[in-house]
Amino acid sequence: MADELHKGLEGVLVAESSLSYIDGDEGKLVYRGYTIEDLAENASYEEVLYLLWHGELPTRAELDAFESEMAAERDIDDAVVDLLRDLVDADEDPMNALRTAVSQLSAYEPEDDADPEDLDASLRKGRRITAKIPTILAAYDRLRRGEDVVEPREDLGHAANFLYMFTGEEPDDVAAETFDMALTLHADHGLNASTFTSMVIASTLADMYSSVTGGIGALSGSLHGGANQDVMELLVEVEESGKDPLQWVDDAIADGLRVPGWGHRVYNVKDPRAVILERKSKDLGNASGEKKWYDIAHDIEQYLIDEKNFDEKGLAPNVDFYSGTVYYQLGIPLDLYTPIFAMSRVGGWVGHVLEYQEDNRLIRPRGRYIGDESNDWTPIDER
Repeated sequence: MADELHKGLEGVLVAESSLSYIDGDEGKLVYRGYTIEDLAENASYEEVLYLLWHGELPTRAELDAFESEMAAERDIDDAVVDLLRDLVDADEDPMNALRTAVSQLSAYEPEDDADPEDLDASLRKGRRITAKIPTILAAYDRLRRGEDVVEPREDLGHAANFLYMFTGEEPDDVAAETFDMALTLHADHGLNASTFTSMVIASTLADMYSSVTGGIGALSGSLHGGANQDVMELLVEVEESGKDPLQWVDDAIADGLRVPGWGHRVYNVKDPRAVILERKSKDLGNASGEKKWYDIAHDIEQYLIDEKNFDEKGLAPNVDFYSGTVYYQLGIPLDLYTPIFAMSRVGGWVGHVLEYQEDNRLIRPRGRYIGDESNDWTPIDER
């Protein structure tokens, strides 16, 4: 058994966790015992962060204090803004810009000399990083648009403040609630690639900034966090083609297209987060009077199930298939979708790092050697 190879560590148990539970056959996602449906409907993202980090839902007084602590940490140093300007000048991808800026944040960490095994200090670092990521993303996008950076406000929630910094205008309740729900849905999802990366880094007793920076790097790949952008790019291409969406998809599949936003390493049925986001996408379309993005996505989903039998092949929409339509209707650029995923998932990264370090053991798997074992040395002039 010890020598059995598990490519991608598929099916291998490497840790125990009480943060989130996934039932891939039933399409069920739970954060610390609470279903994702209940949390999306009733909890704010800040409540979800508190739940993930502290193990229980906060009281009103605890939530008020937590929200105030988060809001007070939103400002970023002027040097970070200067770095973002340099990255805009270099035409850096937003996800890479986020990775670089988060790494630089450690230079201004007031507890930079804290022992990584001091979990209270690590939690405070994680809270600061989580509070500042929206400021980084909004500043970067405004700078590349040639607009002034909007300073964060402490009287708005985490989601609403990001939209305010992004647009320069306070969002309406529908936009703020929708974006808050999207953050909740993406906050944690077991030992996915980016969460595991963060844990591996933390297991060496590296600091929280290193762990989160590594998580961002892992999330940037198209096989993990990049699919939401791929989905929306496909829908835009379908709409701009002028062709019937179903015919376009049919032709694309015949040409070998792998439809983004379909299938999942864990779920064998429709992702419960996709169910919620589908409904929210429809609501946004109805509110604005522009339902085409929801309609195209929904029609494609039904076609792939009814005509291509995707569900019988174990393929169903994952969270990415509808998240893009929600972000697009909120006016968010396509290349910010994955950074926004990171803005949310940092809550899970921090939670898993803290949980793992309660009983830390260096993560060090083995690889099976398949190379030569007895080559004879040849002097360089004789090769």
